[in-house]
Amino acid sequence: MPQVYLGIGSNIDPRQHLHCALNALAKALANFVISPVYESEAVGFVGDNFLNLVVGGETQLPVGKLRDLLRDIESCCGRTRQGPKFSSRTLDIDILTYDDVKGLVEDVELPRPEILEASYVLGPLADIAGEELHPTRQQSYADLWALEKQRKDTTPLTRVEFSWPE
Repeated sequence: MPQVYLGIGSNIDPRQHLHCALNALAKALANFVISPVYESEAVGFVGDNFLNLVVGGETQLPVGKLRDLLRDIESCCGRTRQGPKFSSRTLDIDILTYDDVKGLVEDVELPRPEILEASYVLGPLADIAGEELHPTRQQSYADLWALEKQRKDTTPLTRVEFSWPE
């Protein structure tokens, strides 16, 4: 089965919405693992801080069906799709990687560019998949994270206490 990594974030009642997402994803993915949860500032707009994490697991779903499932989970957990792209969110779940697939697949860009652009994605990904290689860069996530932490403009992350399941 393909190995997938998903980025999850919320800044509206984030603990509640992360629990909702994790409960659904644990049923949908085999060999489910979760990273620690981190707090980071909103990027691209003024808003409350986000809680972010990355989960991994295996799925038999093709990319498009997985994307549809994630949208359904977002909706069931209170996400509405009105408003600007960069705004507060009850829940945002993105496919970061799908095995070593590269390119645009069923309207999903793989690997997701934010892996290399956002500390709130790369940090938690390195926590659970540090030795795995980025599909296009062919560098480990741990090495990429070490380089990212040296940059002066990296968005700071703060690890927060979070327990799941409740």
